[in-house]
Amino acid sequence: MKNILSLVLVSALGGALTLGTYKVFLEEEKTVTYTTTQEQPSFVPTSNTKTVYKAYETPNFTTAAENTVNAVVHVKNVTVSSGQMTFEDLFFGRRSQRAQMGTGSGVIINADGYIITNNHVIDKSQKLTVTLNNNKTYDAEIIGSDAKTDIALLKIDADEDLPFVTFGDSDQTKIGEWVLAVGNPFNLTSTVTAGIISAKARDLSGNSTQSFLQTDAAVNPGNSGGALVNTHGELVGINTAISSQTGSYVGYSFAVPSNIARKVIEDIMEFGNVQNGILGVQGDTLNSNTAEQIGVEDTQGFYVNSVVEGSGADKSGLKQGDIIKEIDRVKISKFSDLKGHLNAKRPGDIVQVLYSRNGELKTIPVELVRNESFTLPFVGLIKNASPKELDKNNTSYGVKIARLDSSHAREWKKNGIKEGTIITAINDTKVKSIDDIQHVMKNYTPDMPLKIELINSNGEKDRYYFR
Repeated sequence: MKNILSLVLVSALGGALTLGTYKVFLEEEKTVTYTTTQEQPSFVPTSNTKTVYKAYETPNFTTAAENTVNAVVHVKNVTVSSGQMTFEDLFFGRRSQRAQMGTGSGVIINADGYIITNNHVIDKSQKLTVTLNNNKTYDAEIIGSDAKTDIALLKIDADEDLPFVTFGDSDQTKIGEWVLAVGNPFNLTSTVTAGIISAKARDLSGNSTQSFLQTDAAVNPGNSGGALVNTHGELVGINTAISSQTGSYVGYSFAVPSNIARKVIEDIMEFGNVQNGILGVQGDTLNSNTAEQIGVEDTQGFYVNSVVEGSGADKSGLKQGDIIKEIDRVKISKFSDLKGHLNAKRPGDIVQVLYSRNGELKTIPVELVRNESFTLPFVGLIKNASPKELDKNNTSYGVKIARLDSSHAREWKKNGIKEGTIITAINDTKVKSIDDIQHVMKNYTPDMPLKIELINSNGEKDRYYFR
């Protein structure tokens, strides 16, 4: 037994010596490095191109934010509304009224205290106050407003020069460009959020009357009227609306382009109302479906169905069948592109129109003219009447119904009212032109009564009341 154990021990010792000799003298030397690793998340690559971002290329918003927050104000709007009627109110013949307060934002645009905001922020106000970023509060006066573009101009009298934001050129903004939204969401003053320009010339109305900048900068209730600025701190838009089923931000917000807002307030300051210049064309936006229906191969641009007689487009030679491709080198892909560019222009301005006719591109100058029409609620499209048309109806003043509202046309015709009928007064105010109608209807809201005086087919004056 001892012999067996001795033999095993000698064999093991011999094997160890042999292996040690091999390790020391015969095996090549290897370096082994041990690393401690941590579990990393898995990523799906979106590009096979490796991009290296440098620190100095990262957008810096600090200067733009510092310059903007002091020029963005908090606007408080006190309105009086009718509350629920009680038995006592009914018995004593009185109306229950209560004060309500709404809030929004505004942007100081010069050192004298002029402030731009949204029309819906100051609508129906009984009292307006503005609080600056330094917590000073002032009473504000409404200089003017335009419901169509949702822009209003306020004025405060401060005892010092105020910080202000300078206008940028919204036509030069690019999709993907960084922007800041500054305002007072949920009454949280001086709130700054960042995003990019997501799209341009957005129309939320569905009837091509709007042309918003769309961004993904977070905008919530209270941001309305606040500033949308680029990385240089220049004003490129007035935050106006959000697209949401909840009433709060879900990823899309919209701003009135600064070129439109600037033009509106300049008109208000100079003329007291907005001066709208029109090209004088009617038509459709081209796409695959409309191009097939019309019978053209082009799928981009604005197809001219008709030209208004005597308009700038008519005088410059634009014709039915022309396709407008650009105006002042701004590409026209849809009607809101056209509308947005013209909203920043006035009557008398000349624009360069690039159009296609029979496949040939041409550029012509077109002078914009005044808008000589107005859409009157319950009635339809109203235009200025010629002296001949007034004489025919034995009146020296009035405007004519150019097209009856489709939803009320049957009722009007039953009462002998047709296209060409002369309207002589609205709410007991004589109207001699479209300007008079715009003045009378300036502060009209759908809940207000409307009284229309017109000359019927028998040459007699009729009065109609709408509530």
